[in-house]
Amino acid sequence: MNKVTQLARAAKGVVAARRFVLLGTLFLAACAGGQGGLGKPAQTETARVEAYLRTAQLKNVPFVQTWPNGATGGGGLTYRPGYLHLVYTAPHGMDLEASGSHAVFKDAQAGSETHMGLSHNPLGLLLGNPIQLSGAVQVTDVQKTPGVLQISMARRDNPSQGLVTLLFQDSGRALTLHDITVVDERRHKVLIQLQAQ
Repeated sequence: MNKVTQLARAAKGVVAARRFVLLGTLFLAACAGGQGGLGKPAQTETARVEAYLRTAQLKNVPFVQTWPNGATGGGGLTYRPGYLHLVYTAPHGMDLEASGSHAVFKDAQAGSETHMGLSHNPLGLLLGNPIQLSGAVQVTDVQKTPGVLQISMARRDNPSQGLVTLLFQDSGRALTLHDITVVDERRHKVLIQLQAQ
């Protein structure tokens, strides 16, 4: 074996070791992010968000959505426990209706209808009835600043399937949902910003 081959193999070994250490670090960070790893204040805020999602009754709230390519659209959002309905008026008529573990997307312009399962889609995290931010759902992060509460969640058994982050305005007494960010398994991000409620 010549010197060049020996150096190439040694370099590959170093790269593989670095990848292993990086993956190990990411794995440990993901495990630490579960609800069991959250401190008491974060657990309290998680319980507030869970209570909000179990009782929310949003009806035709105006929203603006930004797709992964930067394009925007909007319409009206309806949400109650176990049910989400987005009616788009821009860029053209579209409709997404989701309940439990299924969703139907209709595109009036294309004349198409698509049926989707939500068991592997991060959007499904918001459709439990009653919703539980424990067990199958893993709260990965809770951030609180004056007047704002943000919480992120993923599927405990497969967090790589995607992440949902909810941003609330927080008066101290009540929460008002402001943003929903969904990041799918390919790291494509969709942002839904709710307007005045």
